[in-house]
Amino acid sequence: MRTHAVARVGERPALADWIELTKPRISSFVVLAAFAGALLAAGSLTAWPQAIAAAVLIGCVAAASSVLNQVLERDTDALMNRTKDRPLPAGRLSVGAAVTFAAALGVLGVAGLAVGFGLMPALLALSTLCVYVLVYTPLKMHSALNTLVGAVPGAMPPLLGHLALAPAGHGFTGWGIVLFAIVFAWQFPHFMAIAWLYREDYSRAGMRMIPALEGSRGMAGHQALLYGLAILPVSLIPYLDGRAGAVYGLGTLVLGLVYLGASAAFARRESRGRARALLLASLVYLPGILCLAVFDPIVGLAAA
Repeated sequence: MRTHAVARVGERPALADWIELTKPRISSFVVLAAFAGALLAAGSLTAWPQAIAAAVLIGCVAAASSVLNQVLERDTDALMNRTKDRPLPAGRLSVGAAVTFAAALGVLGVAGLAVGFGLMPALLALSTLCVYVLVYTPLKMHSALNTLVGAVPGAMPPLLGHLALAPAGHGFTGWGIVLFAIVFAWQFPHFMAIAWLYREDYSRAGMRMIPALEGSRGMAGHQALLYGLAILPVSLIPYLDGRAGAVYGLGTLVLGLVYLGASAAFARRESRGRARALLLASLVYLPGILCLAVFDPIVGLAAA
C-alpha cells in the first residue's frame, strides 16, 4: 500500500532538511569532479572562477536529481533504517515542496549552463537528470542491472565540466573521457560496499541490489574486485600517453593498488569491517585522483 508523508502541521522545515534533500555528500563529490574536469579543459588555473561556476551549476542539476529520487522513493525510504528519518518519509517536508525545490535547482542548473557555457552541456546535464530519475530510480525495484545503469549518470560530472570549458569540438576527448571512465569504474567497489552494509535494508524495501538478492553471497565482492582491477589501467592512460607525468602516474598507481587491495580483501571475505575499509578507500581514492590530475607538474593544466 502506498503511503504519503505529510509535513507536520505547525512545523517549519529546518535548513538542514532542505540540505539533506540534496544529498550533500554526493553533491560535493559531483562539484569536485566537475570542477576538475572543467579546469583540465580550460588549461589554466586562472580559469578557476569559470570552473567553479560550471561545477556549481552541474551540482545544482545533480542535487535536483537527488531530490526527485527521494520523492519517488519516499515509501521505500520509510522501510529502511538508514533512510527512514529523511525529510520526506519522516514528514518534515511535503512532496509538493520537494518537487518545487527540485524544479528550481534543475532550472537554475540547466539554464545557467545553457546561458554561460552553451547548449550542449546544458542538454547533456538535463539528459543525465532524466536518466537518473526516470530510468535508474525505478529500475532499482526491478533489476540488479540498476547499478550498471546508474553508473552512467554517476560518471557524467567530470565530463560535463570538461565539456563546459573545452574548446569547440574537444569536449568528448582527452581528460573528459578518461575522468568519465575512472568515475564509472570507481562507483562499483564504492557502491558494493554500501549495498553490502545495508543489504538487509534493501531487501526489506524490495530493491534489487546485488547483495540483497537471494543466493548472492560473494557477488558483491567479485564485482568490487573486477572494477578495482579495471580502474588501474584506465586511470594510468594519461601517464602512458604522456598527458600526465610521474607525479600523477605514481600517485595513481599507489591509490589504485590501495583501492584494489581493499576490493580484493572484501572479495576474499565479505564482512562488515572489510566493507567499511573498502568504503573508506573509495572516499580517499576519487578526490586523490582528481587532485593528482589537476596538480601534476607535467599536466600544467595544458588543454586536453
